[in-house]
Amino acid sequence: MTTSKKTTTASKTKEATFAIAETSGRQVLLEVNRYYDLNRIDAKEKDKITLDNILLIKENEKISIGKPYIKNANIELEVISHKRDKKVIVYKMRPKKKTRRKMGHRQELTRVMVKSINIGKTTKTSTKSKSAKKED
Repeated sequence: MTTSKKTTTASKTKEATFAIAETSGRQVLLEVNRYYDLNRIDAKEKDKITLDNILLIKENEKISIGKPYIKNANIELEVISHKRDKKVIVYKMRPKKKTRRKMGHRQELTRVMVKSINIGKTTKTSTKSKSAKKED
């Protein structure tokens, strides 16, 4: 007897929107409504940060790749908290010399939440306000 495995179409149709951005000296894959730990950013808690160095954006079936960055694209982040990473122990020893040195390092991190991934020029509300000012 063989049993067949049924695949659900719901898992195939669910496409995630993500972006690859350059921040903190690294390239990070970011998804909306997820939090990430980045190297320390000079911002207070609850501050909004905008990343402009976007390398790739995937929306459903559409993929946009920058050369090197995508123009008019940005990612909005919110700072959740500042924290420190786990301690990394560095132990140096010179054999036969009685020289030993033990040091530790804790990396300063900023936890951010991705609020939105935007691609395109400007929003409709901002273009209306600009056109109203030009007419006056």
